[in-house]
Amino acid sequence: MNTFERLAQVEGYKTIAGVDEAGRGPLAGPVVAAAVIFPPEYSNPAINDSKKLTAAKREDLYRVITREAMAVGLGVVEADVIDRINILQASLQAMREAVTELSVRPDYLLIDGLNSIDFDAPQKAIVKGDSLSVSIAAASIIAKVSRDRIMEMYHRQFPRYNFLKNKGYGTVGHRRVLEEIGMCKIHRRSFHLKKQNLPQTALDWSE
Repeated sequence: MNTFERLAQVEGYKTIAGVDEAGRGPLAGPVVAAAVIFPPEYSNPAINDSKKLTAAKREDLYRVITREAMAVGLGVVEADVIDRINILQASLQAMREAVTELSVRPDYLLIDGLNSIDFDAPQKAIVKGDSLSVSIAAASIIAKVSRDRIMEMYHRQFPRYNFLKNKGYGTVGHRRVLEEIGMCKIHRRSFHLKKQNLPQTALDWSE
């Protein structure tokens, strides 16, 4: 899981950041990205793609990562911005914010997916990088746990949508509530218009 980090170190890079996001697919809430820099030669076989871990394991590893990493950065882009610039651009913006929030400036980036970001450093985009790079996997865990916590906070504000359980994803129960009462202010209006085909009356924001 640290092959890409070692290859970058062989090329002379010293502060290598893994970058990933969580929340591209939900109907509500922000997209959240994280960036993580580990010390050279760092390895932890327990750190893996966040989607392969239980919520409890992610929480445990969140504490491990924040304790053992050289630096951790977080970027959050809310639903209104997603609607304005589209989810891909919002994801890339969140990633850039996460990298710029790092307390240690990275000299090389490992990014999950196909795209590079607007940051002045050499970069490598890796498809399924969260299963191939310990730094990206750690970033996926930080991003997922952070986003889940944000959605739990929104659940207290908008309990009828059950964000505590669905985290904004389009579950049957979530879609049913949307049909009954429409969207609240953290729903992604563009997602609903294109994918949900809700009637116009359901597009009013609930307070």
